[in-house]
Amino acid sequence: MQDGQRHGGTMFQQSIEGCLEGAIGQYGLTPSTYETWLGKMGPHVESLKGDYLDGSLALLRIADDNQDISDAETALAKLSEGAKTLVFFGTGGSSLGGETLAQFAGWNISGVSLPGQSNRPRTRFYANLDGGTLQSVLESLDLPSTRFIVTSKSGGTAETLAQAIATLTAVKAAGLEAQIPKLFLGITEPDKPGKSNGLRTLFAKFGIPMLEHHTGIGGRFSCLTNVGLMPAIARGLDARAIRAGAKSVIDALLAAKSAKDFAPAVGAATAIALSKEKGIGTLVMMPYADRLGRLSAWFVQLWAESLGKNGEGTTPIGALGPLDQHSQLQLFMDGPRDHYLTILRVASEGTGPSIDPELARIAGAAMLGGHTIGDIVSAQSHALPEALAQAGRPVRTIDIAKLDEKTIGALLMHFMIETILAGRLLGIDPFDQPGVELAKILTRERLAKGA
Repeated sequence: MQDGQRHGGTMFQQSIEGCLEGAIGQYGLTPSTYETWLGKMGPHVESLKGDYLDGSLALLRIADDNQDISDAETALAKLSEGAKTLVFFGTGGSSLGGETLAQFAGWNISGVSLPGQSNRPRTRFYANLDGGTLQSVLESLDLPSTRFIVTSKSGGTAETLAQAIATLTAVKAAGLEAQIPKLFLGITEPDKPGKSNGLRTLFAKFGIPMLEHHTGIGGRFSCLTNVGLMPAIARGLDARAIRAGAKSVIDALLAAKSAKDFAPAVGAATAIALSKEKGIGTLVMMPYADRLGRLSAWFVQLWAESLGKNGEGTTPIGALGPLDQHSQLQLFMDGPRDHYLTILRVASEGTGPSIDPELARIAGAAMLGGHTIGDIVSAQSHALPEALAQAGRPVRTIDIAKLDEKTIGALLMHFMIETILAGRLLGIDPFDQPGVELAKILTRERLAKGA
């Protein structure tokens, strides 16, 4: 494999060989084109190093601090006293990072519970605002044994405020008003002169404790702050190990002598080169592990909201293997040539139940006999990139040796930095979201007219 095509640390290895002409022919990037785009990325990698050294990009420094983890652990321990259920209210980036880490610990996978979780409160996330759902939830919850964690960076997110107010009203109606400070916890920015914060003001009225949302890290980049780590801690994950994994990516950045030495830079340059040179307009994130399912949803928001500006950007799609080999794969293999797939493969050989050879023979699937479920998934996750390459479809693989906290922390930081570098290569700001503001304004106007 040529230099510059396989990257990563000890926790995972990235290969973009399946995006190059040598693997997929005319539909791949030529060596000279690939090198040109890597060259364009070089100054942005150096700029990112400067952002770390001068502290101007807070995300790059988040792994250097653990005080907020201690504060979160203390607050969660107090909140969880007597609790059977933890409910997380927050939308978009205020929920997806936490969901990703919670699922990494087994949340929302029926029948899966990792060691050390049996005595923990159950966790629920309500990221979408739906009147029927919230009504049913508030009527079905045992409110005295339920705790509510409400997150909004600005404190003004309408959907989250609506959830908080409706829940406070239900708790009061249940005769639990005096218990409100023990039942709720807020995460929002500290007070700023001249700027209102509805959530902080509301919760102050009831004496509800608050944790400070990092002022320099926005929602979709907040998975490594207390916003994402609170659910991780609630599910028994080691938050410091998650941060350590993220720090390994920062260390790789600082050690990189050029863009080709830094995996997120290679990933970003490849995605943008495929878009500009080959018309690839759709990125597919497809992990082969249930515990990484929500990672796809998190990545979709991260990439779409960060890069879809000024006519730029590509469309991300979340998928899950091998499930979506039976739904979306037909499109990826034989539809328009505008899909670029990232396959996340987890070492799974020898894991899971074994397939009885005689029963496999009776079922007409003798090739399964004697193999474990993990063997089958591994074979599928390796066969798919080969099939895509034969069809001339660009594909990146990321091979994960072991699913643990350091690995998920490294993956999250990798994709966030990859997104930032892609934005800078496109000449856009990856941190704002001007396109969503008009809908918020019109929503407020419609509600005001109906008041």
